[in-house]
Amino acid sequence: MNLQQLRYLNEIVRRNLNISEAAAALYTSQPGISKQVKLLENELGIEIFVRNGKRIVALTEAGNTILDIARRILHESDNLKQVGQEFQEQDSGHLILATTHTQARYILPPVVKQFIKRYPKVKLGLHQGNPIQIAEQVLNREADVAIATESLALYDGLVTLPCFDWHHCVVVPPKHPLLEIKRLTLAKIAEYPIITYDFAFSGRSKIDDAFAAAKIEPNIALSAIDADVIKTYVELGLGIGILAELAFIPERDRHLRMIEAKHLFKPSTTRIAIRKNEYLRGYTYDFIELFAPHLTRDIVSQALHSSASKQP
Repeated sequence: MNLQQLRYLNEIVRRNLNISEAAAALYTSQPGISKQVKLLENELGIEIFVRNGKRIVALTEAGNTILDIARRILHESDNLKQVGQEFQEQDSGHLILATTHTQARYILPPVVKQFIKRYPKVKLGLHQGNPIQIAEQVLNREADVAIATESLALYDGLVTLPCFDWHHCVVVPPKHPLLEIKRLTLAKIAEYPIITYDFAFSGRSKIDDAFAAAKIEPNIALSAIDADVIKTYVELGLGIGILAELAFIPERDRHLRMIEAKHLFKPSTTRIAIRKNEYLRGYTYDFIELFAPHLTRDIVSQALHSSASKQP
């Protein structure tokens, strides 16, 4: 038994039991993977996969148990490598962030600037996607840290920590009738076509929940994955926008006006997520604290290695 065999097993499952895709991902041959998996099964004396002829169709009951153990072994193997790198090259390495457009565009730039100044030898990568894609990238070790809203907390393999709360606002063109209203209501908003986030992004569920609770049917004219697109179409006069307040910058968005809507929509929480029981490099702890100063190394470490994996 060796680590390579365990990697083959894990990758086959990751690729929906497609050995060809697993071989391509691991830069090896399909016969080579099949042979190593068979050798592993022979050594353990059990079948890991259910087969239909030469095709793998499912994991056996024993295979599911072995996969869980294999993933833990691979995880700890990666942790050992991280420890070695930490003590050999404390100020160099890689850090891959997975996040949404809103965080990447409006929140992360000053944090990234500080981080790069502090760690010029660390190669920083930025992957953008929706919260589901972001979570899966971290779980699959394609990224080290995920930053998004509440949905990250739905994944058992991740430890998620709250960073800050934010609210939605309404944006309209200058001289729009809504600017004359002293206190905005959902009913008034529903009188106009609405341009807002796609279902998977930026607290869209808080918007939908508010209208549903008020038993008002909003006129969602257009859904987009980022605030810049929303603002562009509002400027064109295609509707009013509902977006994250942090995405409205008065000096840049001079052709729009913002109306506060904190009283209409519940706040959303930006969270940071990392794999459970992960060994983090020192610079990763520093990045997290730069992003959310209350998340000190002690707090993050305690959350990572808590048996219950509860947030502090």
